[in-house]
Amino acid sequence: MADPAAAAVERVYRGERARLLAALVRVLGDFELAEDALQDAVAHALRSWGPAVPDDPAAWLLTAARNSAVDRIRRARVGQAKLARLAAGESGVTPMPPDDRLAEVGDERLSLLFTCCHPALAEDARVALTLQAVAGLTAAQIARLFLVAEPALAQRLVRAKRKIRDAGIGLKVPPDHLLPDRLAGVLAVVYLVFTKGYASPSGRDEPAQLRREAIRLAKLLATLMPDEPEALGLVALLLLQDSRSAARFTAEGDVVLLEDQDRGRWDRAEIEEGLGVLARALRRGTVGPYQLQAAIAAQHAQASTAAETDWTRIAGLYAQLRTIAPSPVVALNHAVAVAMTEGPEAGLALVEEIDGLDRYHLAHAARADLLRRLGRPAEAARAYRRALDLVEAPADRRFLTARLTELES
Repeated sequence: MADPAAAAVERVYRGERARLLAALVRVLGDFELAEDALQDAVAHALRSWGPAVPDDPAAWLLTAARNSAVDRIRRARVGQAKLARLAAGESGVTPMPPDDRLAEVGDERLSLLFTCCHPALAEDARVALTLQAVAGLTAAQIARLFLVAEPALAQRLVRAKRKIRDAGIGLKVPPDHLLPDRLAGVLAVVYLVFTKGYASPSGRDEPAQLRREAIRLAKLLATLMPDEPEALGLVALLLLQDSRSAARFTAEGDVVLLEDQDRGRWDRAEIEEGLGVLARALRRGTVGPYQLQAAIAAQHAQASTAAETDWTRIAGLYAQLRTIAPSPVVALNHAVAVAMTEGPEAGLALVEEIDGLDRYHLAHAARADLLRRLGRPAEAARAYRRALDLVEAPADRRFLTARLTELES
């Protein structure tokens, strides 16, 4: 029979972890101390709760964690300033803010998110710290997503937390006059969190958790800045992309191309929600990169079959995206869209003009496909082999291997 105390602790910890951690970091100013204190509180709860769970278990954990932090500071005989800050706070149970205070920016996750995405941190550190502190992933899980060794990832997290502590970066949402500048970096991190989950088969728990958390964070940001069209654009983009998750891989975890996906498995509720959010964003009158990407995703979502996809419209949207947010990857996607409207030769000519993608396996895969469609199998095979040299995801490797085998046979 399951231990009721353990089940209750796990339920509360999973649901409230980010808010508890944010509250502790705000008071302590130290990520590592906050995490250690919260773990102490969880261990204490497992020993103490028994069959009688406290009326407000989250507040119980927060109070126990604060007490543990005081004990740790005292035992170390350091941190008198931190101890004074704690002593100046209210004693007894610390109430947790309710979930319905989004209009007042009451969700602690927002403060935690802006801190994790502070511009003083490197981008990879921002993403890793957001995944751990806000999304609740372990260092081992994040290391698997980043395809790096766990000790290296753990050190990256430690350095990021200590930089926040040593630089005195406060846990708070930036004031209104700084929000627009800080928002772009936070939106980028949220999108990277989503793409980490989107790139893996949807049957696994971790990718689905990442996508759900990214969508939740994007919605929180849109609530914080309801008149910011790019925040709404990101929400729309994530919803429209996520709607295809169930159809992107086979049951065995193999890639299914967009044109071959069973559109009956697309989530129509997410599509309708995404289209509605995109319409709200576009009514603001200022078009940005996330809105354009969402508009491209909308073209796919609204086509009942692959043959009905409006590739001319998509190519035009990519051309607009190249103007306001130029990058080699955007140029590649534009070239692929042109190939669908004007033929593979026109698309290949554009691909050959792009610099900076030699280490990007999808660029070589796209070039290989265009060469295959043009009846140039030897060149296509070389491009597929180059893509295989660079690819890391097992599902992508299997797909490219199958294409190369089919070409050579």
